[in-house]
Amino acid sequence: MIKRMLLMLAAAGVVFGGIFGFEAFRSSMIKKFMASMGSQPQTVATVKAETQVWRSQSEAVGTLKAVNGTDLALEVSGLVESVNFHSGDDVKAGAVLVRLKPDDDVAKLQSLEAGAQLADIVYQRDEKQWRAKAVSQATLDTDEANLKVAKAQVAEQRAAMDKKVLRAPFSGRLGIRAVDVGQFVNAGTAVVTLQALDPIHVDFFLPQQALSQIKVGMPVSAEVDTYPGKQFEGRITAIDPKVDASSRNLQVRATLRNPDGKLLPGMYAKVDVDTGTPSRYLTLPHTAITFNPYGETIFVIDDKGKDDKGHPRLVARQTFVTTGPARGDQVAVLKGIKEGDTVVVAGQIKLRNGTPVLINNSVRPTDDANPTVIDP
Repeated sequence: MIKRMLLMLAAAGVVFGGIFGFEAFRSSMIKKFMASMGSQPQTVATVKAETQVWRSQSEAVGTLKAVNGTDLALEVSGLVESVNFHSGDDVKAGAVLVRLKPDDDVAKLQSLEAGAQLADIVYQRDEKQWRAKAVSQATLDTDEANLKVAKAQVAEQRAAMDKKVLRAPFSGRLGIRAVDVGQFVNAGTAVVTLQALDPIHVDFFLPQQALSQIKVGMPVSAEVDTYPGKQFEGRITAIDPKVDASSRNLQVRATLRNPDGKLLPGMYAKVDVDTGTPSRYLTLPHTAITFNPYGETIFVIDDKGKDDKGHPRLVARQTFVTTGPARGDQVAVLKGIKEGDTVVVAGQIKLRNGTPVLINNSVRPTDDANPTVIDP
């Protein structure tokens, strides 16, 4: 029994000795690896800290609205006699779009015109008689009144006939037609939409604090996700004189150039308004900065001369920085670096203070103040 216990204790000693020996070996290897990491040059990508001029911007999401846009309808009911347009046509102001069947309107107009001509003849004859003292002033006055009534009836009939003709009230682009020849339409039924596309408005809201920074005539740029990367330029044309009491936001309208008709009413757009005076900032890509609870840090590359073989000896130095506003891929650095410093933008995870480095800038992260989405 005692012999068996001794054997078990010996076996346990061998096992635990092996485990502790392996752990000591692993710890030793990790220390050697970390030491080798500190002495072997690490490949990184870098950029030079450069000064850029940024103008303060206010961003908002707006809705596009036609300068002139409406759904066209006829004022009277009737049977469609002709449709003089195709869906999607560009038309000029005054172009005839739809005609209703005139029925007996033409005959009625001819009858009223004949009555007006007769009244004019009677008036001209009695005027000559009045000058010869052959008729009284009362007779001439009656003739003049009858002539005016007859002319008014003609004008009324012409206006009634004109209501059966639908014309474009302004130049623009037509939508999809909603009537066909021979169809009976009721008064007020929408026939087609007409939208003036160039220029085009964009309405958006800004917080009331922006009121002191904006004014009519300020430049704006807008972007829609339909055309990634394309900027549509314009200017502020109106500022609402009232702040919304529920949201404390101010409505602003800008007018954009749209010569190709790419922007359509109803689209939403991201609007950037340049406000304030331009500011100069030292900027770096976001990837250059490590954000920590205790502060932001970067790695700056110091040139330590040349090594024994005459190669440049570059060493990484970690330093704290104070960051400012961001724009796109870039962030402004207010403290911690100076213009022209070489800063690591990729490969920081391998670095610590004093690590020698090799620079390879064949592949670098993006560094664009206005990045665009690239479709796959």
